[in-house]
Amino acid sequence: MPSRTTSVHFTVRIEGTWHPLGDTSAGHHAPAALARHHLREHTARILRHHSVLGLLAARDAVNATIAHPMSPEPWPETRGTAHLTVADADRNLAEEHLRRAQQGALEREETHRRIAFLQAILSDPDQRVAWWIDQYPERLGELAQLSTAVKDPRPPRDSTRDGLHAEAAWFAEQLLADLHTPHQREIFLRALTQTLRTLGSTDLQNMASRWLSTLDTQPGADTA
Repeated sequence: MPSRTTSVHFTVRIEGTWHPLGDTSAGHHAPAALARHHLREHTARILRHHSVLGLLAARDAVNATIAHPMSPEPWPETRGTAHLTVADADRNLAEEHLRRAQQGALEREETHRRIAFLQAILSDPDQRVAWWIDQYPERLGELAQLSTAVKDPRPPRDSTRDGLHAEAAWFAEQLLADLHTPHQREIFLRALTQTLRTLGSTDLQNMASRWLSTLDTQPGADTA
């Protein structure tokens, strides 16, 4: 019977007893054959959700199903146990399939990690310069070309946050990065603190007060 890996199969032997429930004389001329058919169908569906390397889990799942009636209607009742075995060639094939799948997952994870690292470095002008000096000290003359080529990519988003939180965090980081002058930052922070106060949260109001006090103590701050 097929497993989750289509090229690998279980060998299944089902042993048990059955007896009809209700009147099976009409429409069920061979109730034993019908019971065997349903056992095979149910077992195949179960095994397709289990790897051939998980013999105990697959056997327990099969037994849990065949130990109960297949249908509440008058039907052949089936009870018994299942014994699952896997040929060495099938087991080796499944193990090789698993190794390749795990290796591919590790390689993809490493690639994503390196991309996120480079994205974070290249999106920060200061880190970008330091990284380039460390990696290519003999090519300092190409720094200007690097800045032109990458065109200030956006920093990577935090995948541990849900969609709305990630979007909001990314937006705030990008907005702050685009505020180049102290006057621009002051205008933004004053507008933002007014919004935080309007939201009504005590924590947000306290944060807004701290930000405003910081702005008001800066030299040349406009307190109007």
